[in-house]
Amino acid sequence: MLESDTTARPQWLKQRIATVLAERKRNPITRILRYTYGGQTVYYISAPCCDQYSNVFDTKGKLICQPDGGITGKGDGKCPDFDKNKTNEKLVWQDPR
Repeated sequence: MLESDTTARPQWLKQRIATVLAERKRNPITRILRYTYGGQTVYYISAPCCDQYSNVFDTKGKLICQPDGGITGKGDGKCPDFDKNKTNEKLVWQDPR
């Protein structure tokens, strides 16, 4: 079980969560995880389905990369070392529905 992240969520992230909750439930459910990557705090938002990209954002909500998903399953290639180098995993939120 992941340790839950209890720090204040940035406004852009609260808006993302509200958007997910306004849509129909996804399968697999959306999960948001916080990591340390490349010397900074980042947020990983899981892909809604097959062949779609997962997204990694900085604390200001700027897209850094898409580490997995897509046709190849390897993302957009902008952070191929994400899985190997991410640390301090914390569960920020997951769809409770």
